Amino acid sequence: MCLLIVLAVVAPVVAPYAFDAIDIRHTLTPPGGRHLLGTDDVGRDVLTRLMFAGRISLTVGLVTTAIGSGLGTAVGLLAGFYRGAVDALLARAIELFLTIPPLAMMFVLAGYLGPGLRTIIIVLSLFGWMFTARLVRGEVLRAASLEFIEAARALGVSDGRIMVRHLLPNVMAPIIVSATAAVGQAILAESTISYFGLGIQPPVATWGNMLRNAQEYLFSAPWLALLPGCAIFLTVMAFNLLGDGLRDAIDPRSRARA
Repeated sequence: MCLLIVLAVVAPVVAPYAFDAIDIRHTLTPPGGRHLLGTDDVGRDVLTRLMFAGRISLTVGLVTTAIGSGLGTAVGLLAGFYRGAVDALLARAIELFLTIPPLAMMFVLAGYLGPGLRTIIIVLSLFGWMFTARLVRGEVLRAASLEFIEAARALGVSDGRIMVRHLLPNVMAPIIVSATAAVGQAILAESTISYFGLGIQPPVATWGNMLRNAQEYLFSAPWLALLPGCAIFLTVMAFNLLGDGLRDAIDPRSRARA
Protein backbone atom coordinates (compact mmCIF):
# COMPACT_ATOMS: atom_id res chain seq x y z
CA MET A 1 0.00 0.00 0.00
CA CYS A 2 2.88 2.35 0.76
CA LEU A 3 4.19 1.76 -2.76
CA LEU A 4 0.78 2.61 -4.21
CA ILE A 5 0.59 5.85 -2.25
CA VAL A 6 4.13 6.84 -3.22
CA LEU A 7 3.50 6.13 -6.92
CA ALA A 8 0.27 8.13 -6.82
CA VAL A 9 1.92 11.11 -5.14
CA VAL A 10 4.96 11.24 -7.41
CA ALA A 11 3.12 10.27 -10.61
CA PRO A 12 3.63 13.67 -12.33
CA VAL A 13 7.38 13.34 -11.72
CA VAL A 14 8.12 9.68 -12.45
CA ALA A 15 5.41 8.82 -15.01
CA PRO A 16 7.03 8.02 -18.36
CA TYR A 17 4.40 9.94 -20.37
CA ALA A 18 1.64 12.49 -19.91
CA PHE A 19 -1.61 10.82 -18.82
CA ASP A 20 -3.40 12.05 -21.95
CA ALA A 21 -0.52 11.68 -24.44
CA ILE A 22 -1.75 9.89 -27.59
CA ASP A 23 0.43 7.84 -29.91
CA ILE A 24 -1.71 6.55 -32.77
CA ARG A 25 1.23 4.60 -34.17
CA HIS A 26 1.30 2.34 -31.12
CA THR A 27 -2.30 1.50 -30.27
CA LEU A 28 -3.12 -1.66 -28.28
CA THR A 29 0.57 -2.41 -27.84
CA PRO A 30 1.11 -5.41 -25.54
CA PRO A 31 3.13 -4.90 -22.32
CA GLY A 32 6.85 -4.61 -22.85
CA GLY A 33 9.35 -2.44 -24.64
CA ARG A 34 8.80 1.32 -24.55
CA HIS A 35 5.43 0.83 -22.85
CA LEU A 36 6.02 -1.39 -19.84
CA LEU A 37 2.31 -2.19 -19.34
CA GLY A 38 1.22 -1.63 -22.93
CA THR A 39 -1.03 1.01 -24.49
CA ASP A 40 -4.78 1.45 -24.88
CA ASP A 41 -6.94 1.84 -27.98
CA VAL A 42 -5.65 5.35 -28.75
CA GLY A 43 -2.03 4.75 -27.82
CA ARG A 44 -2.00 6.12 -24.26
CA ASP A 45 0.51 4.53 -21.88
CA VAL A 46 -1.32 2.22 -19.45
CA LEU A 47 1.28 2.47 -16.67
CA THR A 48 1.04 6.25 -16.68
CA ARG A 49 -2.74 6.19 -16.59
CA LEU A 50 -2.75 3.65 -13.75
CA MET A 51 -0.51 5.94 -11.68
CA PHE A 52 -2.61 9.03 -12.33
CA ALA A 53 -5.82 7.05 -11.73
CA GLY A 54 -4.42 6.06 -8.35
CA ARG A 55 -4.23 9.75 -7.42
CA ILE A 56 -7.94 10.16 -8.13
CA SER A 57 -8.92 6.99 -6.29
CA LEU A 58 -6.88 7.81 -3.20
CA THR A 59 -8.19 11.38 -3.17
CA VAL A 60 -11.78 10.18 -3.34
CA GLY A 61 -11.18 7.50 -0.71
CA LEU A 62 -9.45 9.77 1.79
CA VAL A 63 -11.66 12.84 1.34
CA THR A 64 -14.99 11.01 1.46
CA THR A 65 -13.85 8.92 4.43
CA ALA A 66 -12.74 12.04 6.30
CA ILE A 67 -16.07 13.77 5.66
CA GLY A 68 -18.19 10.69 6.33
CA SER A 69 -16.28 9.72 9.48
CA GLY A 70 -16.46 13.28 10.78
CA LEU A 71 -20.20 13.52 10.20
CA GLY A 72 -20.83 10.04 11.59
CA THR A 73 -18.74 10.76 14.67
CA ALA A 74 -20.69 13.95 15.38
CA VAL A 75 -24.06 12.20 14.97
CA GLY A 76 -22.96 9.24 17.09
CA LEU A 77 -21.67 11.48 19.87
CA LEU A 78 -24.90 13.46 20.03
CA ALA A 79 -27.12 10.36 19.90
CA GLY A 80 -25.16 8.43 22.51
CA PHE A 81 -24.66 11.33 24.89
CA TYR A 82 -28.14 12.86 24.95
CA ARG A 83 -30.14 9.66 24.34
CA GLY A 84 -33.91 10.01 24.60
CA ALA A 85 -35.60 12.10 21.91
CA VAL A 86 -32.30 13.17 20.33
CA ASP A 87 -31.19 9.55 19.99
CA ALA A 88 -34.56 8.53 18.54
CA LEU A 89 -34.52 11.38 16.00
CA LEU A 90 -30.96 10.68 14.83
CA ALA A 91 -31.66 6.94 14.70
CA ARG A 92 -34.56 7.62 12.32
CA ALA A 93 -32.27 9.79 10.18
CA ILE A 94 -29.74 6.95 9.98
CA GLU A 95 -32.45 4.49 8.97
CA LEU A 96 -33.75 6.91 6.35
CA PHE A 97 -30.35 7.24 4.69
CA LEU A 98 -29.85 3.47 4.81
CA THR A 99 -33.04 2.98 2.78
CA ILE A 100 -31.84 5.20 -0.10
CA PRO A 101 -29.81 3.26 -2.71
CA PRO A 102 -26.59 5.24 -3.29
CA LEU A 103 -26.33 4.30 -6.97
CA ALA A 104 -29.83 5.59 -7.69
CA MET A 105 -29.02 8.85 -5.89
CA MET A 106 -25.84 9.01 -7.94
CA PHE A 107 -27.91 9.03 -11.13
CA VAL A 108 -30.06 11.85 -9.76
CA LEU A 109 -27.16 14.01 -8.59
CA ALA A 110 -25.15 13.34 -11.73
CA GLY A 111 -28.04 14.67 -13.77
CA TYR A 112 -28.32 17.72 -11.55
CA LEU A 113 -24.67 18.49 -10.78
CA GLY A 114 -23.08 16.73 -13.73
CA PRO A 115 -20.76 13.72 -13.48
CA GLY A 116 -17.38 14.40 -11.97
CA LEU A 117 -15.20 14.36 -8.89
CA ARG A 118 -17.42 16.77 -6.93
CA THR A 119 -20.51 14.64 -7.49
CA ILE A 120 -18.72 11.46 -6.40
CA ILE A 121 -17.41 13.08 -3.21
CA ILE A 122 -20.84 14.49 -2.34
CA VAL A 123 -22.65 11.19 -2.85
CA LEU A 124 -20.09 8.98 -1.10
CA SER A 125 -19.88 11.41 1.81
CA LEU A 126 -23.67 11.58 2.15
CA PHE A 127 -23.94 7.80 2.28
CA GLY A 128 -20.74 6.97 4.14
CA TRP A 129 -21.46 8.23 7.65
CA MET A 130 -24.22 5.95 8.96
CA PHE A 131 -22.09 2.98 10.00
CA THR A 132 -19.61 5.24 11.80
CA ALA A 133 -22.53 6.93 13.58
CA ARG A 134 -23.84 3.58 14.80
CA LEU A 135 -20.39 2.50 15.94
CA VAL A 136 -19.70 5.75 17.81
CA ARG A 137 -23.15 5.77 19.40
CA GLY A 138 -22.56 2.31 20.87
CA GLU A 139 -19.12 3.27 22.18
CA VAL A 140 -20.44 6.50 23.69
CA LEU A 141 -23.29 4.68 25.42
CA ARG A 142 -20.72 2.40 27.02
CA ALA A 143 -18.25 5.15 27.96
CA ALA A 144 -20.86 7.65 29.18
CA SER A 145 -21.53 5.54 32.26
CA LEU A 146 -17.90 5.43 33.36
CA GLU A 147 -16.90 7.13 36.60
CA PHE A 148 -14.77 9.90 35.11
CA ILE A 149 -17.70 11.07 32.96
CA GLU A 150 -19.95 11.17 36.00
CA ALA A 151 -17.27 13.11 37.85
CA ALA A 152 -17.00 15.65 35.04
CA ARG A 153 -20.76 16.17 35.10
CA ALA A 154 -20.71 16.63 38.88
CA LEU A 155 -18.04 19.31 38.49
CA GLY A 156 -20.28 21.23 36.10
CA VAL A 157 -18.26 20.62 32.94
CA SER A 158 -20.26 21.59 29.86
CA ASP A 159 -21.74 18.91 27.60
CA GLY A 160 -19.63 20.02 24.64
CA ARG A 161 -16.42 19.79 26.64
CA ILE A 162 -17.32 16.35 27.99
CA MET A 163 -17.98 15.06 24.48
CA VAL A 164 -14.86 16.58 22.89
CA ARG A 165 -12.32 16.29 25.70
CA HIS A 166 -13.44 13.11 27.44
CA LEU A 167 -15.69 10.93 25.28
CA LEU A 168 -14.14 11.49 21.84
CA PRO A 169 -10.60 10.33 22.80
CA ASN A 170 -12.12 7.14 24.24
CA VAL A 171 -13.89 6.26 20.98
CA MET A 172 -11.11 7.24 18.56
CA ALA A 173 -9.65 3.74 18.28
CA PRO A 174 -12.73 2.11 16.67
CA ILE A 175 -13.25 5.21 14.53
CA ILE A 176 -9.71 4.91 13.12
CA VAL A 177 -10.15 1.20 12.40
CA SER A 178 -13.52 1.79 10.74
CA ALA A 179 -12.21 4.71 8.69
CA THR A 180 -9.29 2.67 7.38
CA ALA A 181 -11.62 0.02 6.00
CA ALA A 182 -13.95 2.73 4.69
CA VAL A 183 -11.18 4.14 2.46
CA GLY A 184 -11.05 0.87 0.54
CA GLN A 185 -14.82 0.73 0.25
CA ALA A 186 -14.92 4.32 -1.05
CA ILE A 187 -12.31 3.48 -3.69
CA LEU A 188 -14.37 0.47 -4.76
CA ALA A 189 -17.53 2.62 -4.90
CA GLU A 190 -15.77 5.30 -6.96
CA SER A 191 -14.55 2.66 -9.41
CA THR A 192 -18.08 1.27 -9.73
CA ILE A 193 -19.58 4.72 -10.33
CA SER A 194 -16.91 5.60 -12.90
CA TYR A 195 -17.44 2.26 -14.63
CA PHE A 196 -21.08 3.22 -15.22
CA GLY A 197 -19.95 6.53 -16.70
CA LEU A 198 -21.19 8.75 -13.86
CA GLY A 199 -17.84 9.50 -12.29
CA ILE A 200 -14.70 11.21 -13.53
CA GLN A 201 -14.92 11.68 -17.28
CA PRO A 202 -12.18 10.93 -19.84
CA PRO A 203 -9.53 11.93 -20.65
CA VAL A 204 -8.86 12.04 -16.87
CA ALA A 205 -8.01 8.49 -15.88
CA THR A 206 -9.65 6.52 -13.07
CA TRP A 207 -9.51 2.78 -12.59
CA GLY A 208 -13.27 2.63 -13.14
CA ASN A 209 -13.35 4.42 -16.48
CA MET A 210 -10.28 2.46 -17.59
CA LEU A 211 -12.31 -0.72 -17.02
CA ARG A 212 -15.23 0.81 -18.90
CA ASN A 213 -13.05 1.63 -21.90
CA ALA A 214 -11.56 -1.88 -21.85
CA GLN A 215 -14.89 -3.66 -22.38
CA GLU A 216 -14.49 -3.81 -26.15
CA TYR A 217 -11.02 -5.33 -25.92
CA LEU A 218 -11.43 -8.10 -23.33
CA PHE A 219 -10.11 -10.71 -25.75
CA SER A 220 -7.90 -8.71 -28.08
CA ALA A 221 -6.17 -6.66 -25.34
CA PRO A 222 -6.98 -8.27 -21.96
CA TRP A 223 -4.34 -6.25 -20.09
CA LEU A 224 -6.53 -3.15 -20.44
CA ALA A 225 -9.08 -4.70 -18.06
CA LEU A 226 -6.77 -6.91 -16.01
CA LEU A 227 -4.40 -4.17 -14.83
CA PRO A 228 -6.92 -1.66 -13.42
CA GLY A 229 -8.93 -4.55 -12.01
CA CYS A 230 -5.85 -5.79 -10.14
CA ALA A 231 -5.12 -2.25 -8.95
CA ILE A 232 -8.62 -1.96 -7.46
CA PHE A 233 -8.43 -5.41 -5.88
CA LEU A 234 -4.99 -4.91 -4.33
CA THR A 235 -5.80 -1.44 -3.02
CA VAL A 236 -9.07 -2.44 -1.38
CA MET A 237 -7.47 -5.56 0.08
CA ALA A 238 -4.53 -3.53 1.42
CA PHE A 239 -6.80 -1.08 3.25
CA ASN A 240 -8.91 -3.93 4.64
CA LEU A 241 -5.81 -5.71 5.91
CA LEU A 242 -4.56 -2.47 7.41
CA GLY A 243 -7.87 -2.08 9.22
CA ASP A 244 -7.62 -5.65 10.56
CA GLY A 245 -4.06 -5.01 11.71
CA LEU A 246 -5.00 -1.79 13.46
CA ARG A 247 -7.91 -3.50 15.17
CA ASP A 248 -5.61 -6.24 16.52
CA ALA A 249 -3.02 -3.67 17.61
CA ILE A 250 -5.51 -1.35 19.31
CA ASP A 251 -7.71 -4.07 20.81
CA PRO A 252 -5.70 -7.28 21.48
CA ARG A 253 -8.89 -8.94 22.75
CA SER A 254 -10.19 -9.05 19.16
CA ARG A 255 -7.40 -11.47 18.24
CA ALA A 256 -8.28 -13.72 21.17
CA ARG A 257 -11.94 -13.74 20.15
CA ALA A 258 -10.94 -14.69 16.60
